[in-house]
Amino acid sequence: MAPRPSLAASVGAGRRAVRVTVSAAAGFYPAAYLLDQPVAAVYALFTPIALGVLSPLPGSGRGRAVTVLGALPAAAALAALGTALAVGTWPAVAGMLLVGFGLTFGAVCGPRPAGTAPGLQLFYILACFPPFAPQTLPQRLAGIAVGGLLLALCELAVFPDPPEPSYRGRIAGVLDLAARSATALTRTGGTEPGAGGRLREAGVELRFSRLPAGARPTGAGRRDRALAQAGSATRRLVDQLAALCEMPRSAADTASYDLLRGVAAACGETARSLRRRRRTAGPELIEEMIAQFLVSRDAAPAGRTGRPHELLRRQSTVLTVAVSAVTVRTAVALAYGGRRPVHGLPREQFWYARLSTVRLFAVRLSGNLTRRSVVFQNATRTALGLSFARLVAGSLDLSHGFWVLLAVLTLGRTTAGATWSTVRAAVLGTLAGALAAGLLLVEAAGGTEVYACLLVPMMLVAFTVGPLEGPAWAQGLFTLVVSVAFAQIAPVTWRLAEMRVVDVLTGSAVGLLCGVLAWPFGARAETRRSMAALLCAAAPLVRVTADAATGRGAPGRDSDAGGPALRLTRHRLRMAEGAYAQYRTEPSATASGTEPDYLAALNFGSRVLVGAHWLPRTDQVHDLPGPARRWLREVTAEVEAATVRAAGFPPGGVRVRLRPPPPLTPTAPPAVLSLLSDMEVWLEALAAELRVGAAHRPARPTAPAAAVQPS
Repeated sequence: MAPRPSLAASVGAGRRAVRVTVSAAAGFYPAAYLLDQPVAAVYALFTPIALGVLSPLPGSGRGRAVTVLGALPAAAALAALGTALAVGTWPAVAGMLLVGFGLTFGAVCGPRPAGTAPGLQLFYILACFPPFAPQTLPQRLAGIAVGGLLLALCELAVFPDPPEPSYRGRIAGVLDLAARSATALTRTGGTEPGAGGRLREAGVELRFSRLPAGARPTGAGRRDRALAQAGSATRRLVDQLAALCEMPRSAADTASYDLLRGVAAACGETARSLRRRRRTAGPELIEEMIAQFLVSRDAAPAGRTGRPHELLRRQSTVLTVAVSAVTVRTAVALAYGGRRPVHGLPREQFWYARLSTVRLFAVRLSGNLTRRSVVFQNATRTALGLSFARLVAGSLDLSHGFWVLLAVLTLGRTTAGATWSTVRAAVLGTLAGALAAGLLLVEAAGGTEVYACLLVPMMLVAFTVGPLEGPAWAQGLFTLVVSVAFAQIAPVTWRLAEMRVVDVLTGSAVGLLCGVLAWPFGARAETRRSMAALLCAAAPLVRVTADAATGRGAPGRDSDAGGPALRLTRHRLRMAEGAYAQYRTEPSATASGTEPDYLAALNFGSRVLVGAHWLPRTDQVHDLPGPARRWLREVTAEVEAATVRAAGFPPGGVRVRLRPPPPLTPTAPPAVLSLLSDMEVWLEALAAELRVGAAHRPARPTAPAAAVQPS
């Protein structure tokens, strides 16, 4: 049984319904009754529905108003294109194929293009059906302009939604907590009990799954990329601080305390910059402190007998905290400082720093232009479904054929099973709505004033109840709305409800056919494949990083295997993240009731990349003793082999047990001890992610249908 909508969701749906109803009615009635412009009236009615109901626009009221205004030129262009291509069925089908693919594939550029894509497709769908009437284009454009402007005004003035919590604000809050925790670690009393748990919980709140769609920095531009990287590095920072809080304290660790004070200052200043959205200084100061820390820990005074293993591990963990702080500060500087060079830092880690906005969007689009991308799969499925539906509607000369395409657009899901479940409920709702509409049309007997009085309350109910109660209620109530609306445009009979049923059945059949033939399992199979590909790409990078840290190569150079390995791992990480994001919205269909922990696999790929970027910069040692070199070679080989095994997601998981570094003589160089400790901390973190990621866990609950957006 599906969970009941929360009070907040019900209130939000009611507010949205009022805004859409007011804007639709304010445009429809004057055009239909005062100006006698039925074409303009139809477009003034459907524009708020397209951009207010069909399109899940993210953001606050002001943000949605800006999005609506920004979408109006595209809506006008699509209406003009559809008007021109309505000259014949095949031109309209070709246009639908291009428009359907382009708009759906463009969703990869960010949440706003993704939100407006379904609504924008409706403008082409409405215009591409007969009659071919280019002389009505001015009326169509006028209706779009009026409906869009009224909706934007209502988003601002009629029950506007409060601003959503911004991602930069969340990062700032977590950085403040990190600053307080880092400062507490330098005091005599240390942190309070439970500090590690609070830090980890704060990091979890930065996951995109915990944020509304409009607050997620998933765009292709520099600012969104930088904020996403800052959030990822902040999560890593608090996790490392939590591990540090749980380690035994060392009274003689002055170098670590000094570096932690610098981390605390950097976190506090970065948090203030995020809240003010102003340009901040780069990470030069914290980088200088890292350099001083490295010199201090590797400069053993005369007569020193060596550092305990616990102290070495603590210092290595402090170093990882500082490196994460550098990443956060650099990313924030790029987010609010524009294009700027990143001197002295890993170029591959901040590859987007000096690229133009056009180039960044081109990279995002070209990177997903592969059949393995779930965005490409969704765009292809949607384009084929809509174009085939347009061909069927045109060939059969269906009245109000755009309802066929509207059914495909609204009922399509990313899996065949979810599509069948949605279609089954929608057909039942449409039949019930058509029966009620037929009775209403018969009883009203052409009384236009009756339809005029019923339209507003019907829209209020339909746009409130439909999104909350699922496709059955949505389709049934929308059938009543369109029947009452079209009854005011031209004389109709009860057969209008019959046409609605035929069109929805036709669109449902087309949607089911496409769902069965085109990637019927959605992102489930692609997620598993992309996670395996990520692990296979990251496995050799572990060895390459260890070689680079010992002076036998550099993973960022194109002259060896490191550069291609870095780029391949980063690309496959992005593809795996996209597949996993869609997978989280789909019903779980694992037969055994268990699934791998894919999030741990993503964390593994991210940790491998961070180590590849930073370990060679700080720990190059060319004269490792024989036992240390053998240990490093053996443990990296073990992690690499375990990564390859984990790519198969064996039911029993993988076992990775790394032995500690070999004891060295007291005269061993401190830099050697530091390198072994840094590599040990990094490799143990990778092994922990492998053990979690390859192990199977109970499958997550099925996502509610309302959480699945149209493909």
